[in-house]
Amino acid sequence: MNAPRGRIVRRPVHGVLLLDKPIGLSSNDALQKAKWLLRAEKAGHTGTLDPLATGVLPLCFGAATKFSQLHLDADKAYVAVAKLGEKTSTADAEGDVIQSRPVPTLTQADLDAVALRFMGDITQVPPMYSALKKDGKPLYELARQGIEVERAARHVHVSQLKVSFWQTGSTDIAIRIEVSCSKGTYIRTLGEDIGEALGCGAHLISLRRSVTGGFTESQCMTLQTLEALTEEERLEALLPVDALLTGHTQVTLDTDNAGRFLSGLRRRGNWPDADRVAVYGTDPPSLLGAAHIQAGELIPSRLLSPIEITQVLEQRAHHV
Repeated sequence: MNAPRGRIVRRPVHGVLLLDKPIGLSSNDALQKAKWLLRAEKAGHTGTLDPLATGVLPLCFGAATKFSQLHLDADKAYVAVAKLGEKTSTADAEGDVIQSRPVPTLTQADLDAVALRFMGDITQVPPMYSALKKDGKPLYELARQGIEVERAARHVHVSQLKVSFWQTGSTDIAIRIEVSCSKGTYIRTLGEDIGEALGCGAHLISLRRSVTGGFTESQCMTLQTLEALTEEERLEALLPVDALLTGHTQVTLDTDNAGRFLSGLRRRGNWPDADRVAVYGTDPPSLLGAAHIQAGELIPSRLLSPIEITQVLEQRAHHV
């Protein structure tokens, strides 16, 4: 499904849409569809989901795009189903089967033991079918040409992992993988590696992201629901820009200091050190940007422009 074509008048839109990405769409296709429905001038997402994956995909509009990196770096949780006994070229159902092996007799105790091996700090070799780049070219483009290049192993952290049986048919044996992990964890690779550890290989047949940062699937909206709303209701469905800054230390500045902060100047105050700070002004109450505090200095990192602040306030006033 591609974004509908036609002349539309774009407008400044600011906020976050928690999308339940459908199967079959790339993250960018889903973003472009939502951007079209909102008539937004500027939009971005917070990390790619494979076309075969579904689930939580926060979409950022306007000023919110300045903070999308925060959720690229956030911990995430997934639920995947992997078919045992078959390894594919892509580690999921999109690829060709490149190896078949019999599935040994397994018990839940076997699955529990293997899960323990993949808990904590682990290393992964990223798949060839990934958006990582080699000499400026995405690996998946090389993979489609039949080219395989060496990939450096990367360190990731798995904080929770549960593996259980998931029967998909009379002859197929599959497992359900529930995982909470750090950014950069490839769930396709995890499923493949678990299959290897079980002695039979595996590939993913479904993947759903259930959590990213503090956002959960229960908060998400489908594209069909968004499409069915009126234009005003679509704007009302957006979370405010500072929804991306939940958990940040909050600092509020008076008018004089707010103006200087927005000019990129550091401010001094009796503040404890903090890595992540959300900075607000008082007149009117509004988000100014993000910063960090070091040795009593409030150091700007991402700032809203004066016009963005005005537009955010106008949008908020219109939908209160």
